[in-house]
Amino acid sequence: MSTRSSLLFQTGPFTIAMAVVSALATAAFGYIAWRRSGYRRTIGLLELLRLSIVIAAGLLFNQPEWVKESRPTSKPVVAVLWDNSVSMQTRDVVANGKPGAPAQRSESIKPLTEPGFWSELADRYEVVLTPFSSAAGDTASDLHTPLSDAISQHGQLRAVVLVSDGDWNTGAPPVDAATRFRLRETPVFAIPVGSAIRLPDVELVSLDAPTFGIAGKQVRIPITIESSLPQDYVTSVRLETSSGETVEKQVLVGAMSRSTDTLVWKPEQTGDYTLKVVIPEHNDEQILTNNTRTAPIAIREEKLRVLVVESYPRWEYRYLRNALSRDPGVEVSCLLFHPGLTKQGGGNADYIKEFPSGLDELSKFDVVFIGDVGCSGDQLTAEQCRLIKGLVEHQASGLIVMPGWQGRQVSLLDTELADLYPVQLDVSRPEGWGARTPNHFQLTETGRRSLLTKLADTRDENAEIWADLPGFQWYAPVLRARAGSEVLCVHESASNQYGRLPLLATRTFGAGKVLFMGSDGAWRWRKGVEDKYHYRFWSQVIRWMAYQRNMARGETMRLYYSPDQPLLRQTLTINANVMENSGEPLADGEVVARITAPSGKAETIRFQSTGQEWGAFSGRFTSSEPGKHTVALSAKPTGGLLETSFYVQGDLAEKIGQPARIEVLEEIARVSRGQTITIDNADDAINRLTALPDPPAAIRRLQLWSNPFVAASIVTLLGVFWVLRKAVGLI
Repeated sequence: MSTRSSLLFQTGPFTIAMAVVSALATAAFGYIAWRRSGYRRTIGLLELLRLSIVIAAGLLFNQPEWVKESRPTSKPVVAVLWDNSVSMQTRDVVANGKPGAPAQRSESIKPLTEPGFWSELADRYEVVLTPFSSAAGDTASDLHTPLSDAISQHGQLRAVVLVSDGDWNTGAPPVDAATRFRLRETPVFAIPVGSAIRLPDVELVSLDAPTFGIAGKQVRIPITIESSLPQDYVTSVRLETSSGETVEKQVLVGAMSRSTDTLVWKPEQTGDYTLKVVIPEHNDEQILTNNTRTAPIAIREEKLRVLVVESYPRWEYRYLRNALSRDPGVEVSCLLFHPGLTKQGGGNADYIKEFPSGLDELSKFDVVFIGDVGCSGDQLTAEQCRLIKGLVEHQASGLIVMPGWQGRQVSLLDTELADLYPVQLDVSRPEGWGARTPNHFQLTETGRRSLLTKLADTRDENAEIWADLPGFQWYAPVLRARAGSEVLCVHESASNQYGRLPLLATRTFGAGKVLFMGSDGAWRWRKGVEDKYHYRFWSQVIRWMAYQRNMARGETMRLYYSPDQPLLRQTLTINANVMENSGEPLADGEVVARITAPSGKAETIRFQSTGQEWGAFSGRFTSSEPGKHTVALSAKPTGGLLETSFYVQGDLAEKIGQPARIEVLEEIARVSRGQTITIDNADDAINRLTALPDPPAAIRRLQLWSNPFVAASIVTLLGVFWVLRKAVGLI
């Protein structure tokens, strides 16, 4: 670092002349005073002090500044920052006038990452090449951090060359760093790479496979396809399993939009499988790396335990019991409060003689049906209603309420079960409404999308089936749906001040689900088709309500989570039910889960007790990686261990195939007073860097005329002059 210092005055000739005249006049008057005193030495010294003060004041009036210029002896730095993130693998760079397939963004900038490209600047600059992606690795792009680091790491930074596709999805806005460059008068030359318009592409966006399925039962696998092609087309989407099975389906892919569909697979054997969905390559698409997705699924052979509580054996109950009894995946227990029976029970093994006693017995049931049953001495008690509520709220069991024409369920509204109802009932008419002519269900928009009401493979066919189902001649006294409920079916014509009457509605309560069936005519759906629709409907309802509860279970522990298909960076609520070795719920204790991400990063989640009576514990986890996460749940008091896994859907923040964000780079260059240079004219960056003027010297100015120390010195000299005048007897 070379340094040069000098004293400069900021005023014009007039001020300088006035200062000289003042000094000369002071010297003349001083000499006259000294002569009159007989050339006394003390008077001569006093007049010299006066002259010194006047000269100093004259100098200060000319605004003197002490200027120190410092120039670096080393070369200024040019930082070349080049993007090394995942999005740079996108193939969308088409060279001007050169035919052929698009090149990768990373390939097109490769010459700029070599020192030889910048060799012409070696005589004048020190060129530093730095790749960047983000602080989190290659999962995201951060443009702000590398720009800020360039300022802090290079003291003699003259300019920055930023080579990127402009895709930033983490960190502070890069324009903030560009503002700092502008204040330092350091330009940023941006070289965008990639196409600002998405190339023709077909992408499999999501594969929403369920966590588990049942052997011998169909598994429905929703998929989402996004197309940037300019026309619709039909393709054969293929589902491949790790066991070698293949399922194909013709899917209509909409132009410039997202299309959804469902693949159906019927596994025959239990075990852990990997599903792979493949979209065949289209002739016009140019990105072929996003046509495939995989997801794990566990196929089980298990019994769902269902409790049916009814009073009068009406037709709806009889056919429901038969449907459940004949389902190989269901173990049904029926409790019949028939007023004509001398004691509770029934005629075969499906019947039980009394309501399950104790939490350990009741907690075995995955789904509970409550028919035309009330709260009275010979039916359900208030305590039993409280236990049913706790079973749904804390142990994720399902509850299905099916009122009848005797109106006994109205009395349940005076118990704790009232909080669970998805609808509000008219207590003034407990017997409901009957009609001589059949009435029909009408699907709502929610019902058209729901898996519960799916009686056919396509939405149009499903709507036709519901419209043609045999009607019902009785329906419950419903006023309206309660807040937070989803209405799947309404009455085709009956309405009130709140709109159409809801007859099939669901809601989530605590960890479980509740379904309201407002008619007792579902058994009529067997007319002409036997069990085709009746059995399918109740089979879907049972498995939907028991799905979450049976995600993972061991001898003394059960684990389930919501949502059941978590997305990346979505907070997951993880619930666990822990039992003592004796079967009683664990009231309190340390329950922890160790969750290991696909990268091997592990996190420990400590659970909090949410229902001591039910052995319920809950924790929260937010995923930062997509893919399979393994879970090891342990309870210290019991020594139990449950190992399972869940799959996080989604992509990393940094994706291949997205359009380049050229406007981001243009803004950085504009704010920093740099320029934007196309990748085809990258050589122009060397010319622009060469044309930059030498960096100005670092100048430090000390303004003597306004310096407090100088002012204090003048005041001190005036004080000394006044004291000396008095000392020599002039005052």
